[in-house]
Amino acid sequence: QVQLVESGGGLVQAGGSLRLSCAASGRTFSSYTMGWFRQAPGKEREFVAATSGIGSSTYYADSVKGRFTISRDNAKNTVYLQMSSLKPEDTGVYYCAADLDGSIRLHARLYGYWGQGTQVTVSS
Repeated sequence: QVQLVESGGGLVQAGGSLRLSCAASGRTFSSYTMGWFRQAPGKEREFVAATSGIGSSTYYADSVKGRFTISRDNAKNTVYLQMSSLKPEDTGVYYCAADLDGSIRLHARLYGYWGQGTQVTVSS
């Protein structure tokens, strides 16, 4: 069982930055695939970024590439999402997800564990 707790959401003006954190339980965190997803009102949950387990490869949605950075601190069992140059269309609830497979996962259905979500609102 893996528990995930997100933090760091909030209200920010367009062009601003936020850093989301996701603290995970589990003794083998370094091997987990970790992902960030977001869901805007009335829309489906969409992939944002992911990092693999050993090797820590990363992958980004085209919409955030160059603006967002996913990273992990295995000593702290934490994954981060640094968001810069934020746009109003980045608004939504951001979810942290984990999978024990270790390889990059782009689809929400492939993740077995989810956090409760944190709201990010970008004003224009």
